[in-house]
This record gives sequence, structure tokens and C-alpha cells, in this order.
Amino acid sequence: MSKINKKPIFTGAATALATPFKEDGIDFSAFGTMVEHQLDAGIDALVVAGTTGEAATLEDSERFALTEWAAEIIRGRVPLIVGVGSNSTKRAVCYAKKAREFGANALLAVTPYYNKGTREGIRRHFLAIADATSLPVILYNVPSRTGVDLSVEDYAVLSEHPNIVAVKEADGNINKLADTRARLGDALTVYAGNDSEIVPTMALGAKGVISVVSNISPVSTVRLCHLCLDGNFKEAEKLQLTLLPLIRLLFAETNPAPVKCALALSGIYPPHLRLPMAPVSDALAEKIRGALPFFP
Repeated sequence: MSKINKKPIFTGAATALATPFKEDGIDFSAFGTMVEHQLDAGIDALVVAGTTGEAATLEDSERFALTEWAAEIIRGRVPLIVGVGSNSTKRAVCYAKKAREFGANALLAVTPYYNKGTREGIRRHFLAIADATSLPVILYNVPSRTGVDLSVEDYAVLSEHPNIVAVKEADGNINKLADTRARLGDALTVYAGNDSEIVPTMALGAKGVISVVSNISPVSTVRLCHLCLDGNFKEAEKLQLTLLPLIRLLFAETNPAPVKCALALSGIYPPHLRLPMAPVSDALAEKIRGALPFFP
């Protein structure tokens, strides 16, 4: 199998943005403030309608409006990556087409969940998305949520499609990551999908992270990734370990409840969640409150 080098969509840190809600819908004013805060911090890319953005509970009209609003605010300053994941291939294809129409620069497609499709069915799912658009597609492998783990062989097959350019790898399997890099090289860009594993993932050739903690600490997350890109892993290790307590808190309960608590405590916007997500426990909220002053 030939290796075709593909240009990364971004290098560094991309924030998987939480979606601010009001009682009656999305708080677009708060969302705009959040985006500008990220851009001022030097973020390298932004992701909307992902897991952290509570995409599963967004109405289609909200999803499209969020994409359009983000594109208008960003104005090409960084890549806008839009989540198009669904366990319905037909719906995911629709989202992919609409994302381009409303200003996306790239797509993030999670492994279809719950259905637990066959290996062939899952591959055909991603290929249908890639066929439906000219935008670059990032595969999103997160078996803890979907119940399905993509294999190195899956990556090898899917990377043959010119529009499938990257994977957000959140399975925590460093051995598989090494095998992926050895087999595919730059035919498939790897992005860390777990904030606690940025340094080891980038040490094996990943180009950055699609991050939750950067909602709260974008400056530090950007610096961490660029230290790795510059080969300064000694300093990167120190920063990774400094961020680790906050990262642990943000995943102590199901994401995005903790990060929305942190955003509210930072004064960015109220912590509204959509059921079945619920606010974090009082004990965790106090721990997050105590951690926030230490992380820019």
C-alpha cells in the first residue's frame, strides 16, 4: 500500500468548544465571546458540534446556525472544524454537505455509535461521508463512548480516500498509535484525543490535539503543543504534568458537565446543560473552583 502524504488541517491545539445554552436555545452572544477569547489566546483551530459541544442534543437548525455563526466570527483566521457524526449514515452525509455550505473548513466524523456496525459497514459509513464532500475529514475514534474501536487496518483502508486525512485518536492505546504511525506515516495525520496524553501522542508524531482543557486553559494548551512541535519534550512534559490535575477534574464526571462548570465559574457563561447531561456534584464544583486560578 502506498503512502500518500497529506497536509495537516492544523498543527498545534484545536479547542472542542462547549456550546453555551440559554433556556430557549443557543446563547450566540456568549459563543461569540468564547470564540474571540480562543482566538486571542492563539488557538490553532476550533471545533464546533463535537462531543464537548453536546452535538447529540442539538437540533439540526441549531447545528447549522452554530456553524454559520462560527464561520462569520472566525473569518478564516483559523480552520473551522465541524462535527458531523451520527449513527445514521444518511444523516451524517447530510451534516457533511450542510457543514460546507455554512462555512466549515474540515469535518470531524465520530465512529457510528450504538448500532455497532460490522467492520465493513463502519468503513462504508466513513467513505460515504468522504464521498459527499470535498472537505477534509478527520475520523474520531472514541471507543469509551461509541462501543467500537477502529483498527490500524481500518485506518489503512480509509486513508486511501483522498478526503480522509486525519484521525482524532482517543482510545488511549499507545501501542496501536505506534503501529498506525509506522504503517501509515503522514498518509493519516494523528491528533491526540485525550488531553492527558498530548506529549506521548505527539512524541510519536501526532501533529497536535483536539482538546477539552483548552476551553479553560487555551494559552497553556497551545504552548504545550508547540513545545512538542519544536521538539522540546522536556519542557512539554513539565507543562503536561502541571495541567494534569485540571485535566483529571474535567473528566471526573462525564464531559462536558465539568468543563461547563469551569466556564461558568470563570464568568464566561452560565452552565446550562441539556438532559441527559446534568450539573456536576457540589464536591467536584468546589474542586474545580479551587483549581481555576492556576491555569491561563
